Amino acid sequence: MRLKTVKLTHFRGYRSTTIIPIDLAMTGIVGRNDYGKSTVLEALAIFFDSADIKPDKSDMNCFSLTEGHDKFEITCEFDDLPENLVLDENVQTSLSQEFLLNVEGGFEVVKTFKASTGKHDGTAIRCQHPADKALASLLSLKIADLKKLGEQFGVTDQVADQRVASQWRQAIRSAAGDVSCQETLLDVGKGLSTEAKSIWEKIEMLLPTFALFKADRESSDGDAEAKNPLQLAVKEAQAALQAQISELERQIESSVLDVAERTLDKLREMAPELANELTPRFKDKPKWTFNFTLEGENGIPINKRGSGVRRLILLNFFRAEAEKNAVVGSPRNVIYAIEEPETSQHPNYQMMLMKALLELSIQTNRQIIVTTHVPALAGLIPIEGIRYVTRDENGIPIVKMPSPQVLKEAAESLGVLPETGMERAKGVVLVEGKSDVLFLRHVSNILKAGGHLQASLEDAGIVPILIGGCGSVKHWVTLNLADDLGLPWCVFLDSDLGGSPEQVAAILKRKQEVEGQGRAFYSTRKREIENYLCPDMINMQTGIQVAFTDTCDAKKIIGKAVGIKADDVIDKLWPLMTAEQILNRSTYRENNIDRAELKELLGNLLKLVA
Repeated sequence: MRLKTVKLTHFRGYRSTTIIPIDLAMTGIVGRNDYGKSTVLEALAIFFDSADIKPDKSDMNCFSLTEGHDKFEITCEFDDLPENLVLDENVQTSLSQEFLLNVEGGFEVVKTFKASTGKHDGTAIRCQHPADKALASLLSLKIADLKKLGEQFGVTDQVADQRVASQWRQAIRSAAGDVSCQETLLDVGKGLSTEAKSIWEKIEMLLPTFALFKADRESSDGDAEAKNPLQLAVKEAQAALQAQISELERQIESSVLDVAERTLDKLREMAPELANELTPRFKDKPKWTFNFTLEGENGIPINKRGSGVRRLILLNFFRAEAEKNAVVGSPRNVIYAIEEPETSQHPNYQMMLMKALLELSIQTNRQIIVTTHVPALAGLIPIEGIRYVTRDENGIPIVKMPSPQVLKEAAESLGVLPETGMERAKGVVLVEGKSDVLFLRHVSNILKAGGHLQASLEDAGIVPILIGGCGSVKHWVTLNLADDLGLPWCVFLDSDLGGSPEQVAAILKRKQEVEGQGRAFYSTRKREIENYLCPDMINMQTGIQVAFTDTCDAKKIIGKAVGIKADDVIDKLWPLMTAEQILNRSTYRENNIDRAELKELLGNLLKLVA
């Protein structure tokens, strides 16, 4: 399941019901301080029962309280739902078949809390459920009651396995014909199985795993998950093995109940009245707890270290996660919520963290939600994921979706500025990173010096502009300024060929967007610009022979081989490339003709101002 929307009612500053749509990849909640950004993240932490955020009576909106409201609500709606799930024994059913979806086909869970104490008051599913009283109660009936109702409907012979509740429910619903439905708040404690709430527990295991990483305001032994990202790895590992854990629990339960039943059988021989009074059952489900941390030689856990250390570990946790080729094992979605990633970090590390989060957001089963009021970071968030939090004329927080006007308002509010260089440009090439700027400038200068181009980009007044991703707000600001000034512009990105399918799809999406605006889009024929480096040049400069293909992760291979950071490979090695090496490394054959890709690319860029 994937989080689609969050709805807040009477919760803190959100007086009336406010809906915050969540992007399928990265959601950036931006706005000024104290406007309600962190409230959204903390509401999610409360909904997902996170250990570090607990509701209390101060969470109730004071104006709602004076109007007589006695509860506040946090509602989450999910899409990307499983086609099938097992609620009874090993027989498959679906949320749709059980009438547990809302009018839009989503799965909507409403949690309410008492205004007087902040205590959790109940959990319900908002769904289109049968209006008929008998059909509406099916999910709460035990097998014995389902059998009686099935006999009334005359479906006993149609139930293949009469020990399975879902088969009785389906047979009864089929016999009822067209089922009339109405919007229902189905209480999971009363409307979903009277037998230890088993149905809700099985559905709940499908909900996403949530982790909130707050800005460093407190440090206590109780905030291990917020301060120790590796504890989340434990939760994800458990989720990946949930099927095996559930089967182990079932085997243990079956074995123990067998012993209990045989004991009762023997007891009936001696004291039948006593035996008939006793019912074997487990009072509590087993709790699988693993408390994991990182400790230094002095035994101090990371949640007790300085804020800079904690955030540095957090940064590298996300970098490691972003480098996973795929999410293995767990079908559950994971939501990473990060409050103010700029906290306690050097600006360079802030950028590295945002880059890791952007890469992580395009992986399957990953959603990223960040809050920030720092222009440089807000500018990197993809446009479609921007949620601008501001206030209406009454001072009540409102959340605005991206549109040209909203983006302009958000950019002005946060102070997002276009990249420098626009003031001297006659044409603009939008690129993703600083290495791309160096790459294009060196290619144009060295090919001009070698007589392969008539002019360099600088000669023509064409400026490569670093925009941090072609879906970012900074891109939008730069783009609109280029349009306002009447400047021609285009886009150049790595193709990411050979990378993950999600990365390739993201590049294709950007290509369609750019070309849809009538602008040129260029991407590398090889995976990344590092794949154009010449192995012989690297060997001559470092004494190390490195082998890599056109579609492998060349920057990692080269960086590891020569002992430099992968992100510094282009900066350190590309300026050493000669014109001949650039031409040779970018030559490809098409229609029996040898062509020089990078020479053609620069020629096309120069045509921007021709």
